[in-house]
Amino acid sequence: MSTTLELAIDLLQRQSNTPLDAGCQELMISRLEPLGFKIERMRFGDVDNFYARRGTAAPFLVFAGHTDVVPTGPLDKWHTPPFEPTIKDGMLYARGAADMKTSLAAFITSIEAFVAENPNHQGSIGLLITSDEEGIAVNGTVKVVEALKARGELIDYCIVGEPTSNKKVGDMIKNGRRGSLSGNLVVKGIQGHIAYPHLVKNPIHLVAPAIKDMVETVWDNGNEYFPPTSWQISNMNGGTGATNVVPGEVEILFNFRFCPELDGAGSTEQNLRSRVHAILDKHELEYTLEWEYSPPYITPRGNLVEAISGAIEQAYGVTPELSTTGGTSDGRFIADICKQVIEFGPLNATIHKLNECVGVTDIEPLKQTYQLTMEKLLK
Repeated sequence: MSTTLELAIDLLQRQSNTPLDAGCQELMISRLEPLGFKIERMRFGDVDNFYARRGTAAPFLVFAGHTDVVPTGPLDKWHTPPFEPTIKDGMLYARGAADMKTSLAAFITSIEAFVAENPNHQGSIGLLITSDEEGIAVNGTVKVVEALKARGELIDYCIVGEPTSNKKVGDMIKNGRRGSLSGNLVVKGIQGHIAYPHLVKNPIHLVAPAIKDMVETVWDNGNEYFPPTSWQISNMNGGTGATNVVPGEVEILFNFRFCPELDGAGSTEQNLRSRVHAILDKHELEYTLEWEYSPPYITPRGNLVEAISGAIEQAYGVTPELSTTGGTSDGRFIADICKQVIEFGPLNATIHKLNECVGVTDIEPLKQTYQLTMEKLLK
């Protein structure tokens, strides 16, 4: 059994349901301290985080990830207990196997191997680990990044160990993520008896033309790295439950997954907000609208993308493609202090599902990928 597999199993045995860490970080720290890493434990609220650094020089390469996992779901639907890592038919089963404790184990063993071979390597190596990625993500990576930014500590390269591979391990790198802009729209009407339409204003009828306009709007055409911006309604609620009452208001929850324009993510966000308000105002609606924003990030081809792409080809024999699809990750926070952020890790086919798993033979090449990337950037 490889050292990476052994460490992964040790981490997977710990029931670190978000935001709990369950001792995962202390296990990782115990492996880093003998290598000369300076450790900063950063606890915010009920969330454990740690930041570790070896060296003071540039370039500075950081591995980032999370120890928390999502709930297991019904235990009787698992083939094996989710916190009793089990190898069966070449697969390692456990909650967090793909998302993302195997990556965490590979971070540690790749660093151990690299430092053993290159004790006087160039630059610096770091880790930024949280237990608040799968939850509300307010006391985790974002707080650590704020602390580093406040003291002027910047990062040159960051690898987030999220499960990015699609059909085979190594086939996809995430070099960015779309922005997310959510709206909570409440359209006002006048409630009343359905038999007296002249005495009511049905907010569902009133907002329907505006919805049609937003569905038919081409927000942008995408660019080299991002697909076109999409607008989708996730929830729509109105009515009293009675069949003879016109509702007084309708609530609509919607979301943009957006492509950042060339003039920057912030102005793209404002542009989308303004266009939505313009459509609503055109239809003379009485409404309230609250917004929630998550920033995008993008890492163009450069030193980090080329280094890890070459490492993947060596370790897995696969040429990866760049992608910005999928949901959000902590990369969006780290990009505030790091110009080159990418995500790479195991297959994502079973993440958050029952019987989450990774291929045992994929684990050691993951460690090799991270180690080869360090050799390309820090030797």
